[in-house]
Amino acid sequence: MARRKIEETPVINSDYAYFDLEIRPSKIHRWGVYAKEDIPKRRRVMEYTGERISRRETKRRSDLQHKLIYLFTVDSYWCLDGAVGGSGAERVNHCCDPNLQALITGGRIFYVARRDIKAGEELTIDYHFSKDVERVPCKCGSKICRGTINVLG
Repeated sequence: MARRKIEETPVINSDYAYFDLEIRPSKIHRWGVYAKEDIPKRRRVMEYTGERISRRETKRRSDLQHKLIYLFTVDSYWCLDGAVGGSGAERVNHCCDPNLQALITGGRIFYVARRDIKAGEELTIDYHFSKDVERVPCKCGSKICRGTINVLG
């Protein structure tokens, strides 16, 4: 009989977090990142880190169907794979009405608060998946949920 591998609770690398954050189960998807303290609007919350890979390697990894994908596009050539050396930011879930936005500067990705965030809130970002790739259903529960993680139109 094969043993099922028990997933360890992911963690936040505090070297890349500007506020006290934690990872715990999410109603949106698997694990989520939560604020343990109030976060003011327009403040950097955490940095998205991971292995820097080329677009060719990004394509190869995204074609692997057996593992979770944590790829974030930096520019027209580079992506970061948060599954390898991720800060915990890769566990921030998608929402159609997110409280974070991405700021890409100097080849680095920072998550910045779009509004004031209260302690205990789950941190979310709009993934903006392309309309040209397979549609992924959204489970964010937002009042303005578009029903898919993909950009419409």
